[in-house]
Amino acid sequence: MKNTNDMKQFKSILIITLAGMFSLTSCLKDLDTVPLDKDVNSPDVQYSTQQGYLQVLAKLYAGFAVTGQQGPAGDADIAGIDEGFSSYLRQYWNLQELPTDEAKNCWDDDGIPSLNTMTWSSTNPFIRALYYRIYYQITLANEFIRESSDEKLDDRGFNNEEKVKIREYRAEARYLRALSYWHALDLFSNSPFITEDDPIGAFLPMPITRPNLFNYIESDLLAIEDQIIAARNNQYGRADRGALWALLAKLYLNAEVYTGTQKYTECITYCKRIIDAGYTLTPEYSHLFLADNDRSAVSNEAIFSIVFDGIHTQTYGGTTFLIHAAVGGNMSVVDYGIDFGWGGNRVTKNFVNLFSDISGNTDSRAMFHTDGQTLEIVDVSDFTNGYAISKYKNVTSDGQPGSNQTFTDNDFHMFRLTDIYLMYAEAVLRGGSGGDQSTAFGYINALRQRAYGDNSGNISMADLTLNFILDERGRELYWECHRRTDLIRYNKFTSNSYVWPWKGGISNGIGVHEKFNVFPLPASDVVANPNLEPTPGY
Repeated sequence: MKNTNDMKQFKSILIITLAGMFSLTSCLKDLDTVPLDKDVNSPDVQYSTQQGYLQVLAKLYAGFAVTGQQGPAGDADIAGIDEGFSSYLRQYWNLQELPTDEAKNCWDDDGIPSLNTMTWSSTNPFIRALYYRIYYQITLANEFIRESSDEKLDDRGFNNEEKVKIREYRAEARYLRALSYWHALDLFSNSPFITEDDPIGAFLPMPITRPNLFNYIESDLLAIEDQIIAARNNQYGRADRGALWALLAKLYLNAEVYTGTQKYTECITYCKRIIDAGYTLTPEYSHLFLADNDRSAVSNEAIFSIVFDGIHTQTYGGTTFLIHAAVGGNMSVVDYGIDFGWGGNRVTKNFVNLFSDISGNTDSRAMFHTDGQTLEIVDVSDFTNGYAISKYKNVTSDGQPGSNQTFTDNDFHMFRLTDIYLMYAEAVLRGGSGGDQSTAFGYINALRQRAYGDNSGNISMADLTLNFILDERGRELYWECHRRTDLIRYNKFTSNSYVWPWKGGISNGIGVHEKFNVFPLPASDVVANPNLEPTPGY
Protein backbone atom coordinates (compact mmCIF):
# COMPACT_ATOMS: atom_id res chain seq x y z
CA MET A 1 0.00 0.00 0.00
CA LYS A 2 1.05 3.61 -0.42
CA ASN A 3 2.70 5.49 2.39
CA THR A 4 3.72 9.10 2.88
CA ASN A 5 7.43 8.35 3.20
CA ASP A 6 7.44 6.60 -0.17
CA MET A 7 5.69 9.58 -1.72
CA LYS A 8 8.39 11.97 -0.58
CA GLN A 9 11.21 9.54 -1.41
CA PHE A 10 10.06 9.22 -4.98
CA LYS A 11 9.74 12.97 -5.34
CA SER A 12 13.39 13.07 -4.26
CA ILE A 13 14.33 10.54 -6.93
CA LEU A 14 12.79 12.75 -9.57
CA ILE A 15 15.17 15.62 -8.83
CA ILE A 16 18.30 13.66 -9.77
CA THR A 17 20.00 15.72 -12.46
CA LEU A 18 21.54 12.67 -14.10
CA ALA A 19 24.47 14.80 -15.13
CA GLY A 20 26.59 11.69 -15.55
CA MET A 21 24.06 9.87 -17.70
CA PHE A 22 24.18 9.11 -21.37
CA SER A 23 22.34 11.59 -23.58
CA LEU A 24 19.45 10.94 -25.96
CA THR A 25 18.21 13.13 -28.76
CA SER A 26 14.61 14.11 -29.49
CA CYS A 27 15.07 14.42 -33.23
CA LEU A 28 12.90 11.87 -35.01
CA LYS A 29 15.43 11.21 -37.74
CA ASP A 30 17.93 10.11 -35.08
CA LEU A 31 15.82 8.49 -32.40
CA ASP A 32 18.44 6.38 -30.66
CA THR A 33 22.03 7.48 -30.21
CA VAL A 34 25.15 6.53 -28.31
CA PRO A 35 27.01 9.26 -26.41
CA LEU A 36 29.69 11.25 -28.15
CA ASP A 37 30.75 13.40 -25.20
CA LYS A 38 33.69 11.85 -23.31
CA ASP A 39 32.19 13.25 -20.06
CA VAL A 40 28.90 11.37 -20.54
CA ASN A 41 28.63 7.83 -19.18
CA SER A 42 28.10 5.00 -21.62
CA PRO A 43 25.13 2.67 -21.03
CA ASP A 44 27.45 -0.02 -19.65
CA VAL A 45 28.57 2.41 -16.93
CA GLN A 46 25.13 3.86 -16.16
CA TYR A 47 23.48 0.45 -16.07
CA SER A 48 26.16 -1.30 -14.03
CA THR A 49 24.12 -1.07 -10.79
CA GLN A 50 20.49 -1.38 -9.76
CA GLN A 51 20.65 2.23 -8.58
CA GLY A 52 21.78 3.25 -12.05
CA TYR A 53 18.64 1.70 -13.51
CA LEU A 54 16.50 3.46 -10.93
CA GLN A 55 18.07 6.80 -11.85
CA VAL A 56 17.16 6.34 -15.50
CA LEU A 57 13.65 5.25 -14.53
CA ALA A 58 13.37 8.47 -12.51
CA LYS A 59 14.27 10.39 -15.66
CA LEU A 60 11.44 8.66 -17.52
CA TYR A 61 8.94 9.79 -14.89
CA ALA A 62 10.45 13.25 -14.58
CA GLY A 63 10.08 13.77 -18.32
CA PHE A 64 6.33 14.25 -17.86
CA ALA A 65 6.97 17.06 -15.38
CA VAL A 66 10.26 18.90 -15.95
CA THR A 67 11.90 20.23 -19.09
CA GLY A 68 15.61 19.52 -18.72
CA GLN A 69 18.53 18.57 -16.53
CA GLN A 70 19.01 21.77 -14.57
CA GLY A 71 15.72 23.28 -13.39
CA PRO A 72 13.22 25.67 -14.90
CA ALA A 73 15.73 26.73 -17.56
CA GLY A 74 19.28 26.31 -18.75
CA ASP A 75 19.75 22.76 -20.01
CA ALA A 76 16.63 21.82 -21.97
CA ASP A 77 15.84 18.32 -23.20
CA ILE A 78 14.43 19.67 -26.46
CA ALA A 79 15.89 22.44 -28.61
CA GLY A 80 14.00 24.82 -30.86
CA ILE A 81 11.31 26.01 -28.43
CA ASP A 82 11.34 28.16 -25.31
CA GLU A 83 12.07 25.73 -22.47
CA GLY A 84 9.20 27.04 -20.37
CA PHE A 85 6.79 26.07 -23.16
CA SER A 86 8.30 22.60 -23.70
CA SER A 87 6.82 20.82 -20.67
CA TYR A 88 5.03 17.60 -21.57
CA LEU A 89 2.06 18.22 -19.27
CA ARG A 90 1.77 21.91 -20.17
CA GLN A 91 1.54 21.20 -23.88
CA TYR A 92 -0.71 18.18 -23.39
CA TRP A 93 -3.06 20.42 -21.38
CA ASN A 94 -2.99 23.09 -24.08
CA LEU A 95 -3.93 20.65 -26.84
CA GLN A 96 -6.59 18.86 -24.79
CA GLU A 97 -8.26 21.96 -23.32
CA LEU A 98 -7.75 25.16 -25.36
CA PRO A 99 -9.64 23.94 -28.46
CA THR A 100 -12.66 23.03 -26.29
CA ASP A 101 -15.41 24.74 -24.32
CA GLU A 102 -13.38 24.35 -21.11
CA ALA A 103 -10.60 26.86 -21.74
CA LYS A 104 -9.46 29.86 -23.72
CA ASN A 105 -6.09 31.60 -23.32
CA CYS A 106 -5.67 35.33 -23.85
CA TRP A 107 -1.97 35.36 -24.78
CA ASP A 108 -0.81 36.10 -28.32
CA ASP A 109 2.19 33.73 -28.39
CA ASP A 110 2.54 32.14 -31.80
CA GLY A 111 0.35 29.04 -31.81
CA ILE A 112 -2.05 29.87 -28.98
CA PRO A 113 -4.70 31.87 -30.92
CA SER A 114 -5.14 29.07 -33.46
CA LEU A 115 -5.60 26.54 -30.64
CA ASN A 116 -8.31 28.77 -29.18
CA THR A 117 -10.15 28.92 -32.49
CA MET A 118 -9.45 25.46 -33.95
CA THR A 119 -7.64 26.92 -36.96
CA TRP A 120 -4.18 25.45 -36.45
CA SER A 121 -1.81 24.25 -39.15
CA SER A 122 1.11 21.83 -39.38
CA THR A 123 3.52 24.62 -38.40
CA ASN A 124 1.95 25.33 -35.00
CA PRO A 125 4.85 25.43 -32.50
CA PHE A 126 2.78 24.11 -29.58
CA ILE A 127 1.71 21.06 -31.54
CA ARG A 128 5.31 20.52 -32.61
CA ALA A 129 6.53 20.87 -29.00
CA LEU A 130 4.25 18.13 -27.68
CA TYR A 131 4.99 15.88 -30.66
CA TYR A 132 8.72 16.03 -29.99
CA ARG A 133 8.20 15.67 -26.24
CA ILE A 134 6.14 12.51 -26.79
CA TYR A 135 8.81 10.95 -28.97
CA TYR A 136 11.59 12.07 -26.67
CA GLN A 137 9.85 10.12 -23.91
CA ILE A 138 9.43 7.09 -26.17
CA THR A 139 13.11 7.27 -27.07
CA LEU A 140 14.14 7.27 -23.41
CA ALA A 141 11.84 4.35 -22.67
CA ASN A 142 13.14 2.36 -25.63
CA GLU A 143 16.69 2.77 -24.42
CA PHE A 144 15.78 1.64 -20.92
CA ILE A 145 13.87 -1.38 -22.20
CA ARG A 146 16.73 -2.33 -24.51
CA GLU A 147 19.27 -2.10 -21.69
CA SER A 148 17.18 -4.10 -19.20
CA SER A 149 16.70 -7.30 -21.22
CA ASP A 150 17.46 -10.61 -19.51
CA GLU A 151 20.54 -10.95 -21.71
CA LYS A 152 21.86 -7.56 -20.59
CA LEU A 153 21.22 -8.35 -16.94
CA ASP A 154 23.04 -11.68 -17.27
CA ASP A 155 26.00 -10.04 -19.03
CA ARG A 156 26.28 -7.43 -16.26
CA GLY A 157 26.31 -10.03 -13.50
CA PHE A 158 23.23 -9.00 -11.52
CA ASN A 159 22.05 -11.41 -8.83
CA ASN A 160 18.50 -12.79 -8.78
CA GLU A 161 17.18 -10.24 -6.30
CA GLU A 162 18.50 -7.36 -8.41
CA LYS A 163 17.06 -8.90 -11.56
CA VAL A 164 13.60 -9.07 -10.00
CA LYS A 165 13.68 -5.34 -9.17
CA ILE A 166 15.08 -4.28 -12.54
CA ARG A 167 12.42 -6.35 -14.33
CA GLU A 168 9.81 -4.44 -12.33
CA TYR A 169 11.44 -1.18 -13.46
CA ARG A 170 11.33 -2.48 -17.04
CA ALA A 171 7.59 -3.10 -16.81
CA GLU A 172 7.13 0.47 -15.60
CA ALA A 173 9.18 1.77 -18.53
CA ARG A 174 6.98 -0.20 -20.93
CA TYR A 175 3.92 1.31 -19.29
CA LEU A 176 5.30 4.84 -19.66
CA ARG A 177 6.08 4.18 -23.31
CA ALA A 178 2.53 2.90 -23.82
CA LEU A 179 1.18 6.06 -22.17
CA SER A 180 3.11 8.28 -24.57
CA TYR A 181 2.12 6.12 -27.51
CA TRP A 182 -1.52 6.47 -26.42
CA HIS A 183 -1.09 10.23 -26.52
CA ALA A 184 0.37 9.94 -30.02
CA LEU A 185 -2.54 7.68 -31.03
CA ASP A 186 -5.16 10.02 -29.63
CA LEU A 187 -3.63 13.28 -30.83
CA PHE A 188 -1.90 12.49 -34.11
CA SER A 189 -3.45 9.32 -35.53
CA ASN A 190 -0.87 7.85 -37.96
CA SER A 191 2.57 8.65 -36.60
CA PRO A 192 6.18 7.40 -36.47
CA PHE A 193 6.82 4.09 -34.76
CA ILE A 194 10.00 3.04 -32.98
CA THR A 195 10.71 0.31 -30.42
CA GLU A 196 13.67 -1.16 -28.56
CA ASP A 197 14.16 -3.59 -31.45
CA ASP A 198 15.07 -0.86 -33.91
CA PRO A 199 18.74 -0.15 -34.53
CA ILE A 200 20.79 2.35 -32.57
CA GLY A 201 21.95 5.25 -34.68
CA ALA A 202 20.51 7.63 -37.24
CA PHE A 203 17.61 6.28 -39.29
CA LEU A 204 14.21 7.39 -40.53
CA PRO A 205 11.31 5.67 -38.74
CA MET A 206 8.34 4.36 -40.64
CA PRO A 207 4.78 5.44 -39.76
CA ILE A 208 2.21 3.14 -38.18
CA THR A 209 -1.52 3.29 -38.86
CA ARG A 210 -3.90 4.21 -36.08
CA PRO A 211 -5.49 0.72 -35.76
CA ASN A 212 -2.08 -0.94 -35.74
CA LEU A 213 -0.78 1.42 -33.06
CA PHE A 214 -3.89 0.68 -31.00
CA ASN A 215 -3.16 -3.04 -31.30
CA TYR A 216 0.48 -2.52 -30.33
CA ILE A 217 -0.37 -0.49 -27.21
CA GLU A 218 -3.01 -3.02 -26.18
CA SER A 219 -0.73 -6.02 -26.66
CA ASP A 220 2.20 -4.37 -24.86
CA LEU A 221 0.07 -3.49 -21.85
CA LEU A 222 -1.45 -6.97 -21.68
CA ALA A 223 2.03 -8.48 -21.90
CA ILE A 224 3.20 -6.67 -18.75
CA GLU A 225 -0.04 -6.92 -16.74
CA ASP A 226 1.38 -9.69 -14.55
CA GLN A 227 4.89 -8.18 -14.47
CA ILE A 228 4.11 -4.72 -13.13
CA ILE A 229 3.62 -4.23 -9.38
CA ALA A 230 0.10 -4.94 -8.07
CA ALA A 231 -2.41 -2.11 -7.85
CA ARG A 232 -1.82 0.29 -4.94
CA ASN A 233 1.46 -1.42 -4.00
CA ASN A 234 4.02 0.75 -5.78
CA GLN A 235 5.43 4.05 -4.56
CA TYR A 236 3.09 6.98 -5.09
CA GLY A 237 3.83 8.62 -8.42
CA ARG A 238 4.96 5.35 -10.02
CA ALA A 239 2.91 3.12 -12.28
CA ASP A 240 1.35 -0.08 -11.02
CA ARG A 241 -1.32 -2.50 -12.23
CA GLY A 242 -4.04 0.03 -11.42
CA ALA A 243 -2.43 2.57 -13.74
CA LEU A 244 -2.14 -0.11 -16.41
CA TRP A 245 -5.83 -1.02 -16.06
CA ALA A 246 -6.79 2.67 -16.26
CA LEU A 247 -4.88 3.14 -19.50
CA LEU A 248 -6.45 -0.01 -20.97
CA ALA A 249 -9.92 1.19 -19.95
CA LYS A 250 -9.26 4.56 -21.59
CA LEU A 251 -7.96 2.84 -24.71
CA TYR A 252 -11.04 0.62 -24.93
CA LEU A 253 -13.51 3.44 -24.25
CA ASN A 254 -12.18 5.27 -27.32
CA ALA A 255 -11.51 2.18 -29.45
CA GLU A 256 -14.27 2.97 -31.92
CA VAL A 257 -12.66 6.35 -32.64
CA TYR A 258 -9.24 4.77 -33.11
CA THR A 259 -10.15 1.59 -34.98
CA GLY A 260 -13.81 1.67 -35.95
CA THR A 261 -14.53 -1.26 -33.59
CA GLN A 262 -16.29 -0.91 -30.24
CA LYS A 263 -14.65 -2.36 -27.13
CA TYR A 264 -16.99 -1.20 -24.38
CA THR A 265 -17.14 -4.65 -22.80
CA GLU A 266 -13.37 -4.62 -22.38
CA CYS A 267 -13.60 -1.11 -20.92
CA ILE A 268 -16.05 -2.35 -18.29
CA THR A 269 -13.79 -5.30 -17.47
CA TYR A 270 -10.83 -3.08 -16.59
CA CYS A 271 -12.92 -0.45 -14.83
CA LYS A 272 -14.23 -3.20 -12.55
CA ARG A 273 -10.69 -4.40 -11.80
CA ILE A 274 -9.74 -0.90 -10.69
CA ILE A 275 -12.86 -0.42 -8.60
CA ASP A 276 -12.34 -3.80 -6.92
CA ALA A 277 -8.71 -2.94 -6.08
CA GLY A 278 -9.69 -0.74 -3.14
CA TYR A 279 -9.32 2.84 -4.39
CA THR A 280 -11.58 5.24 -2.47
CA LEU A 281 -13.05 8.69 -3.07
CA THR A 282 -11.41 11.65 -1.39
CA PRO A 283 -13.98 13.09 1.06
CA GLU A 284 -13.61 16.66 -0.25
CA TYR A 285 -13.38 17.32 -3.97
CA SER A 286 -11.28 20.47 -3.63
CA HIS A 287 -8.52 18.62 -1.78
CA LEU A 288 -7.65 16.73 -4.98
CA PHE A 289 -6.09 19.88 -6.43
CA LEU A 290 -4.25 21.48 -3.52
CA ALA A 291 -0.55 21.65 -2.62
CA ASP A 292 -0.72 18.60 -0.35
CA ASN A 293 -2.71 16.42 -2.75
CA ASP A 294 -0.21 13.60 -2.26
CA ARG A 295 -1.62 12.92 1.24
CA SER A 296 -3.02 9.42 1.67
CA ALA A 297 -6.58 10.72 2.07
CA VAL A 298 -6.27 12.16 -1.43
CA SER A 299 -3.89 9.73 -3.08
CA ASN A 300 -6.23 6.81 -2.36
CA GLU A 301 -8.37 8.20 -5.19
CA ALA A 302 -5.39 8.82 -7.47
CA ILE A 303 -4.46 5.96 -9.79
CA PHE A 304 -1.51 7.61 -11.57
CA SER A 305 -0.12 11.05 -10.80
CA ILE A 306 2.61 13.29 -12.16
CA VAL A 307 4.44 14.62 -9.12
CA PHE A 308 5.67 18.15 -8.56
CA ASP A 309 7.58 19.87 -5.77
CA GLY A 310 8.10 23.61 -5.54
CA ILE A 311 11.69 23.24 -4.36
CA HIS A 312 12.95 20.22 -6.29
CA THR A 313 10.96 19.95 -9.54
CA GLN A 314 10.94 23.53 -10.68
CA THR A 315 9.32 24.10 -14.04
CA TYR A 316 7.17 26.69 -15.77
CA GLY A 317 4.95 23.87 -16.97
CA GLY A 318 2.77 21.42 -15.09
CA THR A 319 0.74 22.71 -12.17
CA THR A 320 2.91 25.84 -11.96
CA PHE A 321 1.42 26.74 -15.33
CA LEU A 322 -2.09 25.61 -14.39
CA ILE A 323 -2.20 27.79 -11.29
CA HIS A 324 -0.33 30.91 -12.40
CA ALA A 325 -2.02 31.09 -15.81
CA ALA A 326 -5.47 30.88 -14.20
CA VAL A 327 -4.92 33.90 -11.93
CA GLY A 328 -5.40 37.46 -13.16
CA GLY A 329 -7.74 40.43 -13.03
CA ASN A 330 -8.58 41.25 -9.42
CA MET A 331 -7.87 37.75 -8.11
CA SER A 332 -5.72 37.69 -4.96
CA VAL A 333 -2.44 35.82 -5.51
CA VAL A 334 -2.25 35.11 -1.77
CA ASP A 335 -5.39 32.98 -2.02
CA TYR A 336 -3.59 30.80 -4.58
CA GLY A 337 -0.24 30.56 -2.78
CA ILE A 338 1.70 32.21 -5.61
CA ASP A 339 3.76 35.35 -6.14
CA PHE A 340 1.90 36.69 -9.19
CA GLY A 341 -0.70 35.67 -11.73
CA TRP A 342 -0.05 35.27 -15.45
CA GLY A 343 -3.62 36.10 -16.51
CA GLY A 344 -4.08 33.50 -19.23
CA ASN A 345 -6.68 30.72 -19.00
CA ARG A 346 -10.40 30.95 -18.28
CA VAL A 347 -13.59 29.18 -19.42
CA THR A 348 -16.39 29.74 -21.91
CA LYS A 349 -20.03 30.28 -20.97
CA ASN A 350 -20.87 26.78 -22.26
CA PHE A 351 -18.86 25.24 -19.48
CA VAL A 352 -20.26 27.63 -16.88
CA ASN A 353 -23.77 26.63 -17.95
CA LEU A 354 -23.12 23.01 -16.97
CA PHE A 355 -23.80 24.19 -13.40
CA SER A 356 -27.24 25.38 -12.30
CA ASP A 357 -25.58 27.22 -9.40
CA ILE A 358 -22.11 28.61 -10.06
CA SER A 359 -21.51 29.80 -6.48
CA GLY A 360 -20.15 26.45 -5.29
CA ASN A 361 -22.66 26.45 -2.44
CA THR A 362 -24.72 23.72 -4.12
CA ASP A 363 -22.22 21.74 -6.19
CA SER A 364 -18.75 22.13 -4.67
CA ARG A 365 -17.14 21.44 -8.05
CA ALA A 366 -18.29 24.85 -9.32
CA MET A 367 -15.07 26.74 -8.67
CA PHE A 368 -15.43 30.07 -10.46
CA HIS A 369 -14.06 33.54 -9.83
CA THR A 370 -16.61 35.94 -11.30
CA ASP A 371 -15.81 39.28 -9.64
CA GLY A 372 -14.47 41.59 -12.34
CA GLN A 373 -14.99 38.91 -14.99
CA THR A 374 -17.68 38.74 -17.69
CA LEU A 375 -19.49 35.56 -18.69
CA GLU A 376 -19.14 36.36 -22.39
CA ILE A 377 -15.77 36.27 -24.13
CA VAL A 378 -16.10 39.17 -26.53
CA ASP A 379 -12.36 39.74 -26.71
CA VAL A 380 -10.30 36.54 -26.46
CA SER A 381 -7.17 38.57 -25.66
CA ASP A 382 -8.74 40.10 -22.51
CA PHE A 383 -8.38 37.85 -19.45
CA THR A 384 -11.39 39.44 -17.76
CA ASN A 385 -13.59 38.15 -20.61
CA GLY A 386 -14.73 34.76 -19.33
CA TYR A 387 -15.03 33.44 -15.80
CA ALA A 388 -11.79 32.42 -14.09
CA ILE A 389 -11.26 29.00 -12.51
CA SER A 390 -10.11 28.53 -8.90
CA LYS A 391 -9.77 24.74 -8.96
CA TYR A 392 -5.99 24.48 -8.53
CA LYS A 393 -4.30 26.32 -5.65
CA ASN A 394 -0.75 26.16 -4.31
CA VAL A 395 -2.23 26.05 -0.81
CA THR A 396 -2.54 23.05 1.50
CA SER A 397 -5.77 21.60 2.85
CA ASP A 398 -5.19 23.45 6.15
CA GLY A 399 -4.70 26.80 4.40
CA GLN A 400 -0.89 27.01 4.36
CA PRO A 401 0.97 28.18 1.23
CA GLY A 402 3.08 25.74 -0.72
CA SER A 403 6.83 25.51 -0.28
CA ASN A 404 7.54 27.97 -3.08
CA GLN A 405 5.39 30.84 -4.35
CA THR A 406 6.71 30.57 -7.91
CA PHE A 407 6.88 26.81 -8.40
CA THR A 408 4.00 24.77 -7.06
CA ASP A 409 3.75 21.61 -4.96
CA ASN A 410 0.53 20.33 -6.53
CA ASP A 411 0.64 16.93 -8.20
CA PHE A 412 -1.43 16.30 -11.33
CA HIS A 413 -3.72 13.27 -11.16
CA MET A 414 -3.76 11.91 -14.70
CA PHE A 415 -6.04 9.00 -13.82
CA ARG A 416 -8.30 8.89 -10.76
CA LEU A 417 -11.19 6.80 -9.50
CA THR A 418 -13.97 9.21 -10.44
CA ASP A 419 -12.96 8.97 -14.12
CA ILE A 420 -13.25 5.18 -13.81
CA TYR A 421 -16.78 5.46 -12.38
CA LEU A 422 -17.78 7.69 -15.28
CA MET A 423 -16.14 5.43 -17.88
CA TYR A 424 -17.91 2.40 -16.42
CA ALA A 425 -21.28 4.17 -16.64
CA GLU A 426 -20.69 5.35 -20.20
CA ALA A 427 -19.52 1.95 -21.40
CA VAL A 428 -22.64 0.34 -19.88
CA LEU A 429 -24.92 2.87 -21.58
CA ARG A 430 -23.12 2.27 -24.89
CA GLY A 431 -23.97 -1.43 -24.71
CA GLY A 432 -20.93 -3.04 -23.11
CA SER A 433 -21.42 -6.33 -21.30
CA GLY A 434 -20.32 -7.27 -17.79
CA GLY A 435 -21.78 -4.23 -16.07
CA ASP A 436 -25.26 -2.95 -15.29
CA GLN A 437 -27.08 0.36 -15.10
CA SER A 438 -27.98 -0.06 -11.45
CA THR A 439 -24.30 -0.22 -10.47
CA ALA A 440 -23.47 2.67 -12.79
CA PHE A 441 -26.30 4.67 -11.21
CA GLY A 442 -24.77 4.08 -7.79
CA TYR A 443 -21.32 5.22 -8.89
CA ILE A 444 -22.65 8.46 -10.39
CA ASN A 445 -24.66 9.30 -7.29
CA ALA A 446 -21.59 8.62 -5.12
CA LEU A 447 -19.78 11.36 -7.07
CA ARG A 448 -22.70 13.72 -6.72
CA GLN A 449 -23.11 13.04 -3.02
CA ARG A 450 -19.51 14.13 -2.52
CA ALA A 451 -20.05 17.21 -4.69
CA TYR A 452 -23.31 18.24 -2.98
CA GLY A 453 -22.44 17.11 0.52
CA ASP A 454 -25.69 15.15 0.79
CA ASN A 455 -28.26 13.39 -1.37
CA SER A 456 -29.75 16.59 -2.81
CA GLY A 457 -27.78 16.20 -6.04
CA ASN A 458 -28.73 12.58 -6.64
CA ILE A 459 -30.13 11.78 -10.07
CA SER A 460 -32.90 9.35 -11.00
CA MET A 461 -32.34 6.34 -13.21
CA ALA A 462 -34.12 8.18 -16.03
CA ASP A 463 -31.49 10.96 -15.82
CA LEU A 464 -28.67 8.51 -16.55
CA THR A 465 -28.11 9.15 -20.26
CA LEU A 466 -25.04 9.48 -22.45
CA ASN A 467 -25.49 13.24 -22.69
CA PHE A 468 -25.72 13.45 -18.91
CA ILE A 469 -22.47 11.48 -18.62
CA LEU A 470 -20.69 13.90 -20.96
CA ASP A 471 -21.89 16.87 -18.92
CA GLU A 472 -20.97 15.14 -15.67
CA ARG A 473 -17.50 14.42 -17.01
CA GLY A 474 -17.19 18.14 -17.63
CA ARG A 475 -18.32 19.03 -14.12
CA GLU A 476 -16.07 16.46 -12.49
CA LEU A 477 -12.94 16.39 -14.68
CA TYR A 478 -12.56 19.88 -16.14
CA TRP A 479 -9.00 21.06 -16.74
CA GLU A 480 -7.70 17.51 -16.25
CA CYS A 481 -6.87 16.87 -19.94
CA HIS A 482 -9.96 14.85 -20.91
CA ARG A 483 -12.30 17.27 -22.70
CA ARG A 484 -11.06 17.12 -26.30
CA THR A 485 -10.99 13.31 -26.29
CA ASP A 486 -14.47 13.20 -24.73
CA LEU A 487 -15.99 15.60 -27.26
CA ILE A 488 -14.51 13.64 -30.16
CA ARG A 489 -15.97 10.39 -28.81
CA TYR A 490 -19.38 12.08 -28.68
CA ASN A 491 -18.95 13.52 -32.21
CA LYS A 492 -19.24 17.05 -30.81
CA PHE A 493 -15.70 18.36 -31.19
CA THR A 494 -15.75 19.49 -34.81
CA SER A 495 -19.42 19.14 -35.79
CA ASN A 496 -22.18 21.74 -35.81
CA SER A 497 -24.13 19.70 -33.24
CA TYR A 498 -22.35 21.53 -30.43
CA VAL A 499 -20.62 24.90 -30.67
CA TRP A 500 -19.08 27.27 -28.14
CA PRO A 501 -17.56 30.77 -28.26
CA TRP A 502 -14.71 31.10 -30.75
CA LYS A 503 -14.96 27.56 -32.08
CA GLY A 504 -13.93 27.96 -35.71
CA GLY A 505 -12.82 31.55 -35.08
CA ILE A 506 -16.41 32.89 -34.79
CA SER A 507 -17.54 34.62 -31.59
CA ASN A 508 -20.70 32.48 -31.35
CA GLY A 509 -18.94 29.36 -32.58
CA ILE A 510 -19.31 27.27 -35.72
CA GLY A 511 -18.61 23.72 -36.85
CA VAL A 512 -15.18 23.08 -38.37
CA HIS A 513 -13.66 20.57 -40.79
CA GLU A 514 -13.42 17.06 -39.37
CA LYS A 515 -9.65 17.07 -40.05
CA PHE A 516 -9.33 18.93 -36.74
CA ASN A 517 -10.25 15.74 -34.87
CA VAL A 518 -6.53 14.99 -35.08
CA PHE A 519 -3.53 17.25 -34.97
CA PRO A 520 -1.16 17.31 -37.95
CA LEU A 521 2.29 15.80 -37.97
CA PRO A 522 4.63 18.80 -37.80
CA ALA A 523 5.63 20.01 -41.23
CA SER A 524 9.27 20.10 -40.12
CA ASP A 525 9.25 16.37 -39.42
CA VAL A 526 7.42 15.46 -42.61
CA VAL A 527 10.09 17.36 -44.56
CA ALA A 528 12.91 15.68 -42.63
CA ASN A 529 11.52 12.15 -42.99
CA PRO A 530 10.41 11.08 -46.49
CA ASN A 531 8.71 8.03 -44.96
CA LEU A 532 6.07 10.30 -43.46
CA GLU A 533 3.15 11.86 -45.30
CA PRO A 534 1.28 15.01 -44.30
CA THR A 535 -1.78 14.38 -42.17
CA PRO A 536 -4.83 14.35 -44.50
CA GLY A 537 -6.39 17.79 -44.84
CA TYR A 538 -3.28 19.65 -43.70
